[in-house]
Amino acid sequence: MLSRESLIGMSAAFIVFLIARGVDVTPLLMLGGLGLLFYFALDPRGLGKRFSLSRGAGEVQATAPVTFDDVGGQEVAKRELLEALQFVRDTQTVEHLGIRPLRGILLVGPPGTGKTLLAKAAAHRVGASFVAVSGSQFIEMYAGVGARRVRQLFKKAREQAARQGRNYAVIFIDELEVLGARRGQHLGHLEYDQTLNELLVQMDGLAGDQEEVRVLVIGATNRPDLLDPALLRPGRFDRTVRVDLPDKKGRLHILRIHCQGRPLHPEVRLEEIAKETYGFSGAHLENLVNEAAILAFREGARTIEPRHFKEGIEKVMMGEKLDRSPSAEEKERIAYHETGHALLSEIVRPGSVAAVTITSRGQALGYMRQMPADDTYLFTKQDLLDQIAVALAGAVSEEVFLGSRSTGSVGDFEQAVRLAERIVDAGLSDLGIVNPQTLNPETRHDEVSRILCAQEEYVRRCLEGLRERVEKAAARLIEEERLSGEAFRRLIGHP
Repeated sequence: MLSRESLIGMSAAFIVFLIARGVDVTPLLMLGGLGLLFYFALDPRGLGKRFSLSRGAGEVQATAPVTFDDVGGQEVAKRELLEALQFVRDTQTVEHLGIRPLRGILLVGPPGTGKTLLAKAAAHRVGASFVAVSGSQFIEMYAGVGARRVRQLFKKAREQAARQGRNYAVIFIDELEVLGARRGQHLGHLEYDQTLNELLVQMDGLAGDQEEVRVLVIGATNRPDLLDPALLRPGRFDRTVRVDLPDKKGRLHILRIHCQGRPLHPEVRLEEIAKETYGFSGAHLENLVNEAAILAFREGARTIEPRHFKEGIEKVMMGEKLDRSPSAEEKERIAYHETGHALLSEIVRPGSVAAVTITSRGQALGYMRQMPADDTYLFTKQDLLDQIAVALAGAVSEEVFLGSRSTGSVGDFEQAVRLAERIVDAGLSDLGIVNPQTLNPETRHDEVSRILCAQEEYVRRCLEGLRERVEKAAARLIEEERLSGEAFRRLIGHP
């Protein structure tokens, strides 16, 4: 039988012969190309290899040395996950009581909160092989490819665990909403549904629970509302574990983990940094510590000082400093704008200003950074009104001291409108309890406008009554470009 190379050589020679005889070989080349495409696509030894899982995704990797002690700020999630893993570890008691083994655990929470670390720690806890893949790696335009990748994933996980002498393998699927989206959403293509169906079959364990290697699937998503209900039923993802943003205590724990082994200045107070980083995820906090270390490196400092952390907080929140050079008139307007924000912030919550600057950073020409209060989960009507006042103070300050407003207040207005709408939706406005879905849009608009106008007048009275202090603070801000919260409070005194 002729080899593949011989056939290719003979075909090329035949085409050259036809060209020499003046024959148009274009249709022949097109047909030959299509034939080769179909041949290699269907041949598992050829182009079909591209449709298998890529290296690092399909190959099962050894368990990373990550423990639950390395995951900070998620005590509730760790406790729930540990309880679920106890069923995996204590197999004798589970079999004695007739408990069905867990097949899936779903981690739900915002990005950067430690879902992948929790999955690695879970695999280490039960002594299992660990595989990390992304939901998007299973989706292809070719029918059946995604389903085959799912089968390959489970097969290789079991094979690798068996070679390592382990009876459990953990598969971590990030972005599960891509792979597990509701069926029927893609009307023109059934590849998504076919891939999800294969995952459901594999998690059902149709081969029976007597397999030597059991597979625990840990999924992670920040959009659980997009998942197909079949994934969430008992027998598939049996447990849902919330992985939320850390509170102050959790942020302190995370900071201590990431600061281990780093040369910190004796004046660094991680408790204060944890207080200032309200709303930061674990990934944000890791980035903050890294940015502080980079700033120390740039200056040639031997230790990471408090000012490096403060600068790092602003960089993580707002972005890198820019080389914008506003004109003198623009700089004056920015100074009055930010001074208005800062003054109202001190009026409604004394000691709340952390820094105020007219230095451009990210999309902002200037900004006022507040010191967050204790972690708050409920807000009163007055809390929301105070936030509206602070948001409107920049534009009102421009109008009071410069005679007009500017486009720099667009973002502030959007924030103020959202807060006013929140007051209405929560039943805290004069309209009382309302249904946001059925509320007349005109009525809603009128109530939101009334709230904004009332706060605008309140801000105007405050600024006009403290005119000299605002002018003094704005002039100092133009001169120094940045004021700490302490320096700003010394300038304005007690409002």
